Amino acid sequence: MPRSRTLIFAAAGALALAACSDGSPVTGPSPAVAPRFDASPDGPSRNIFEIRGQADGASNALNTASTNTGIFYHGGRVITTATNVAAIYWAGSTIYSGGPAPGTTGAGSADGSLVGYFLSNLGGSLYFNINTTYYNASNVHVVNQVNYTQFWANNSFNVPSGTQSVTDPQIVAMLQNGFNNGKLVYDANTLYAVFTSGKVNLGGGFGTQYCAYHYSGTVTVGGVSKTVLYAAMPYDYAYPSACSNGTAAPNGDPGADTEVNTLAHETEETTTDAMGNAWYDRRGFENADKCAWKWGTTANNGTGVYNITIGAKQFLVQMNWINAGTGGCKLQVGG
Repeated sequence: MPRSRTLIFAAAGALALAACSDGSPVTGPSPAVAPRFDASPDGPSRNIFEIRGQADGASNALNTASTNTGIFYHGGRVITTATNVAAIYWAGSTIYSGGPAPGTTGAGSADGSLVGYFLSNLGGSLYFNINTTYYNASNVHVVNQVNYTQFWANNSFNVPSGTQSVTDPQIVAMLQNGFNNGKLVYDANTLYAVFTSGKVNLGGGFGTQYCAYHYSGTVTVGGVSKTVLYAAMPYDYAYPSACSNGTAAPNGDPGADTEVNTLAHETEETTTDAMGNAWYDRRGFENADKCAWKWGTTANNGTGVYNITIGAKQFLVQMNWINAGTGGCKLQVGG
């Protein structure tokens, strides 16, 4: 997600396309431009998904390339095994229709919300297949697999409400509590997606500077310090002009329909740029940033506007940048 330098707030491993797999991995320009981050008040910078309008102008100028794919590898961590996702619903009541009851934990397959459905069916899709065009320093490509492994409907530990601002240390402390009490299982390749309700202000700039972000922190598991990957996923439909595309929801669930767009953005960026030092372009945009708020071809299913099918349902999600040929924003690879 756009990362601003200090002041901008802002199966298918087999499908490795020839254009991006010949020879050694591409490296970034020298000297490499710092990734786009916001200036986090809590430490190192966060990879933010800027609000609609702010992201549009910046990313549109980047969506061209001539002799390369328009995005570069800088040597950092890429998740080349399955990307696992855990959902933490951090609220006193159920956030999304059909979602887990407060206080419960379980396998992702038991999450009946639209967000849960999206996560359970994202892996293996032609949409997520775009990410298989990215690879690590050993030229090992991302695989088209996303596992929704677990959820925790946390209604007991430091639950935020109203317009309360929540800092990154507070988010990490909540995750630590989950690991300590067996509510969450730690895994290095898991993105812990933290969802909140209403206008709870995850990170301090929700709705005014960004709609979501991905980041990392340090937790202790079994007496050993571990890096935890997480995404701040506030309730985007609380600010529809800033964090939704403004059209009718294709599944009739505006809150969840809006949220899956930013969730897709964070999941694919965590996969290809887990620590903010892997894949981004000359101006610091990660793969999803380069296509932020760009939809491609859309249609209306009688309920709302959509552009992709995930599982048996239709969704509206932004395009993603393909790391092949001269690059570009795509809705799918293959098929």
